[in-house]
Parts: sequence; structure tokens; C-alpha cells
Amino acid sequence: MRSLSRSRSSSGAAGFTLIEVMVALGMVAIALVAGLKATAALTDNARRQGDMILAQACAENALAAVRLTKGLPGLGETSTACRQGGQDLTVVLAVAPTPNPNFRRVDARVRRGTESLMQLSTVVGQY
Repeated sequence: MRSLSRSRSSSGAAGFTLIEVMVALGMVAIALVAGLKATAALTDNARRQGDMILAQACAENALAAVRLTKGLPGLGETSTACRQGGQDLTVVLAVAPTPNPNFRRVDARVRRGTESLMQLSTVVGQY
């Protein structure tokens, strides 16, 4: 009898059941998918941040050029190309009147194709 009870207890602790292995593999798969999604989100955020930095440089350059003219810009919209970081961007300057005729509002909208990336605004006065 002793040998029979020893063989049962030792054979029960020898390994894992198929169910236990499948549950463990399922948990590992879920953890890997969650890690992959987090990595993809970080990559997308880094790309978006890079795009925003390039768009901001284009918008600030366009607004600085308007300020350097030392006069009131003409009303309406103008579009110029801006190449930053190997990307072709477009800056649309929209000049609108303000209640004070000595000032104009200038909006710089930066686009890549049809996608709008950023808009910066300023007020330019007559010098």
C-alpha cells in the first residue's frame, strides 16, 4: 500500500496539465498584445510631435516674414510652400481686418496635403 500511495502523489506533482499550459500561454499572449499596442501608441505620438515641431517652424517663419515687412499686410489669403525636415508643407496666411484699422489679424495655417497640422495667429500693427 505504501508504494501505491507514493506513486500517486509523485505522479501528480510531475508536471502541468494541458489546461494550465493553455491558460499561461493565453496570459502571455494578452501581455504581448498590450505591449505591442503601447509601443504603437508611443511611435504614433513621437511621429505626431515631430510633425508639430516642423509645422510650428513653418508657421513662425511665415509670421516673422510678415512682421519684417514693417507695414500692414494686404487682406486675403496667400499660400506658400515650406520644406522642413524633408517634408513638403504648405503655409496659408489669412489676413483679416480688426476693429482698429491700424492692426490686422494674421493666421498661419500649416498643411501637409489635405491634413491640417497647426494654426498660429498674431496681430500686426502699422509701424
